Amino acid sequence: MKLLSLIGVRPQIIKEAILNKEFEKHNVEEILVHSGQHYDFNMSDILFFQSLNVKTPNYNLGIGSGTHGEMTGRIMIEFEKIVMKA
Repeated sequence: MKLLSLIGVRPQIIKEAILNKEFEKHNVEEILVHSGQHYDFNMSDILFFQSLNVKTPNYNLGIGSGTHGEMTGRIMIEFEKIVMKA
């Protein structure tokens, strides 16, 4: 089974730490996409990915900051491109 996961904000990254371990146990191929909303190295990479042992995302959309509508729109556009490839 193949699964495409989109994470971006802190609560989603924390949940991913638990889900990824379960996917590995059950041989689920996960394609992990990070929206790039948290682009600060200390906030995203060190605090969440490294300390929670979350696998490195297959894709980073590099969305950055902006208004809620701007970020949502850019995430949808970029995520759709990955969905079409997967």
